Amino acid sequence: MINSIKLAQQVQDDVIKWRRDLHQIPELGLELPKTVAYVAKVLDELGIEYDSSYVNGNGIVAHIYGQKDGKTDRVLGMRADMDGLPIKEDTGLSFSSTNENMHACGHDGHTAMLLGAAKVLKENADQFSGVVKLVFQPGEEYPGGAEPMVKEGALLNPQATRMIGFHMGELVAEMPKGSVLYKDGPMMASMDRLYIKVKGKGAHGAYPEISHDPIVAAGQLVTAIQTIKSRNIKAVDPCVVSITRIEGGFNQNIIPDEVEIEGTVRTFNDDTRRKIHEKLEQISRGIGAAMGVDCEVTYDYKYPAVINDTNVTQEVTDSLAPLFGEDLIELTEPLMGGEDYSYYLREVPGTFLYLTNPQEVDGVFHGHHHPKFDVDETLFYKGVASFVQVAFDYLNER
Repeated sequence: MINSIKLAQQVQDDVIKWRRDLHQIPELGLELPKTVAYVAKVLDELGIEYDSSYVNGNGIVAHIYGQKDGKTDRVLGMRADMDGLPIKEDTGLSFSSTNENMHACGHDGHTAMLLGAAKVLKENADQFSGVVKLVFQPGEEYPGGAEPMVKEGALLNPQATRMIGFHMGELVAEMPKGSVLYKDGPMMASMDRLYIKVKGKGAHGAYPEISHDPIVAAGQLVTAIQTIKSRNIKAVDPCVVSITRIEGGFNQNIIPDEVEIEGTVRTFNDDTRRKIHEKLEQISRGIGAAMGVDCEVTYDYKYPAVINDTNVTQEVTDSLAPLFGEDLIELTEPLMGGEDYSYYLREVPGTFLYLTNPQEVDGVFHGHHHPKFDVDETLFYKGVASFVQVAFDYLNER
């Protein structure tokens, strides 16, 4: 009988080393040359076949072929995101970033954990049949790397039949450290951007009657947009429409020609996304006509919602329950944050998990996307063990 916890703990030192090396070279978006070179080097050392040509050489797909007799039509995809954030690190860690960017969301840990699982599975390939597909993607933070990976065939040749992914840190504050979190169905919201340019006619502030004031129009827009949730969307359909930026004007006594409004839309339903978009257009046209201004609406459909497959989630939790016991916890409600892992789930049945491993800096955990964000490396083995156990069970049809 394979002991996934023991195997994961045996590679823990490697995983921590890989994480610390990656932590020092964070790169942004779809341009990860040093990160890809590092991951490729480790895969070479492990003797694992890979293709690093995805997204112009910034994504990697690798395969581990099981050597055990049995069915070979099962292909388990495992994903890790590799990109960092444009944040100046302030943790004081001995392995802090060596550039102006930072791994402030745990992607260095995600990548290291997947490499750890790859090492275990490669060394124990005689214990399973089928194929493990390792997907290392760029650009989860921005502008989205999962979609181009999928479009370029990352899930093909061989076709993935299941997907599993992990996030780490502290996404749900009340959950105990060391817990592994799961949820059936909707887990994370879609993530869209709204942008409205209000074009009016500027004038001196002493003579507003000769202006077409875009600031007053923008104020009415912000207020009216808040009615979309309360008056156009069912109360049982969760959504958020938040205005996060208003910018316009250059002097205290001049009414400007233009004002920009920007915000975010979160929901779990594609029909709701479209309805919100339609209402934004309607409201903007109406207020524009009433105020004598032109309101240009841009609605960027970004990441879809993360919707975990019911059957796969049950299979995965059945695999992990013997490993983690009470530390395997079901979330009672979804999160309004977004994740481009959703693109894989639109192609292949799968599920997404959270590892709760916040690490305090200066006596407190500072949260994701903070200059003092850190994660507890001693718990990485739980992510590695999860990948490994799910692989052994699924590929051996347990």
